[in-house]
Amino acid sequence: MKVNLRTQINDREIDLEIEPRLLLSDLLREHLNFTGTHVGCSYGVCGACTVIIDGKPARSCLTLAIQANNCSVRTIEGVAASSTFDRVSSAFHQEHGLQCGFCTPGIICSIVALTESGKNIAEEDIDKVVDGHLCRCTGYVNIRKAAKKAVGIYQGDENAR
Repeated sequence: MKVNLRTQINDREIDLEIEPRLLLSDLLREHLNFTGTHVGCSYGVCGACTVIIDGKPARSCLTLAIQANNCSVRTIEGVAASSTFDRVSSAFHQEHGLQCGFCTPGIICSIVALTESGKNIAEEDIDKVVDGHLCRCTGYVNIRKAAKKAVGIYQGDENAR
């Protein structure tokens, strides 16, 4: 049995018949070729598969594709087309916030969702975002610096530049 999925992924309307048990990560990677969404642990622990669903970060390896029905989904490919991405990626470059890059798309999606949330962002909010991701290459110091710089730039803090 298949179910109908209507969703928007990276501003593209998607209308497909899918298996009800299809994971969003598999839909994105295997069916729609959005391979920037990485699958690390398949248990929702590492955060590499994080995408943005209706403005909130979500682990695509734990989300059934049908749960994105009538939702707006942004992958790292969609985020990369935004002005927010320019600020975040610039901060990551300046602060050396990545090494191998495997975890980076998920971290960036989470930071972008945080910066676009419209709320006043405290340092603890940034720490929560970073704490929700596993990186086996770094000690998180530069990732935290990059995330804080990106949020500062987004919020117009001249000292962050």
